[in-house]
Amino acid sequence: MDIAAKEEEQDGMSVHSPCKAAPSSTSSLSKASLNEQSQVDLELRILEALEIYPVVKLQGIHRHFILYGLTEFMRRSFERNFTAEEVLQLLDRFYNLEMLKPDDEDSEFLSQEEEFCLPQSYFNKEDS
Repeated sequence: MDIAAKEEEQDGMSVHSPCKAAPSSTSSLSKASLNEQSQVDLELRILEALEIYPVVKLQGIHRHFILYGLTEFMRRSFERNFTAEEVLQLLDRFYNLEMLKPDDEDSEFLSQEEEFCLPQSYFNKEDS
């Protein structure tokens, strides 16, 4: 078999075959597949984080603690910082985050202030 024949039957396909991608397009294809793989990794990690930090607690008084926990989990998993906005964008792929927005009633309840005072029975026990 001469050199020209070897060149044409490389890997069972002709070098000039339209099925074989051009070398320049393979590098862009690998970049796209790497980006797709990194997106899959991001999604898997955020779902793993939700086992520890449930999305239901993203409403109410726990919201900021859960969001911080999720960002820290992602930071440790990928060794880079994640913003709360990035984490919320990832979560938005799986959940309707609009449903987790606080109600007006909740904010009203949380903003109520009452003066704290100990019950009188506490002072009576102390005197005895």
